[in-house]
Amino acid sequence: MTTATNEHASRSVTFLGFLFALAASLGSVWMSLALPVPGEPDLQFGAGLTACPLCFYQRGFALGVTAVLAVGLLTSMRNGPFLSLLALPMVLGGLGVALFHVSLEARGILECPLGVMEMGSVPTQSLAVFVMLTVILGLDARRGCCRADAEPSFGKCAGVTALVLGIALAVGSIASAPPLPPKPTKPYDTPLTVCRPPYVP
Repeated sequence: MTTATNEHASRSVTFLGFLFALAASLGSVWMSLALPVPGEPDLQFGAGLTACPLCFYQRGFALGVTAVLAVGLLTSMRNGPFLSLLALPMVLGGLGVALFHVSLEARGILECPLGVMEMGSVPTQSLAVFVMLTVILGLDARRGCCRADAEPSFGKCAGVTALVLGIALAVGSIASAPPLPPKPTKPYDTPLTVCRPPYVP
């Protein structure tokens, strides 16, 4: 494949990553909206859920990835693999927080509301998106590192740096999150609209 063909293919992959990040960002914001629909008092735009601190971290990472990829794709600053590598630390940070969030759910420490179209919980959907972003942008960045015409600075060191930064972002986010609410001593009298410790009789 020629260099021009490689560039076009890489930008297409990066654009696919941008679409996933944009969908995650819009979906996350939609889950928290509760806007009244004019003329329809019984309807609202959005799911009306309350984001917990871990949800906010994941939303922030998704928004950051969307912004970085959007600016890069619109301005054609650099090639696709460079943009993918640039966004990778935020993707890995979001992936780490999402994994931790889902683990709390799996261990029965938290119960979380269902996500878009009720296809799994909100954290599970977030994890699925960050896994896809990691695969898409990670493979694209790796392909850029392994190209014969790659810049000397675009090598294994840059990939390792992105990985270390991603882990640091995830650990920092989890460590700085507020403590979980105490376990309830009686059943909740409110619907499940936010991640919370489940009531166990």
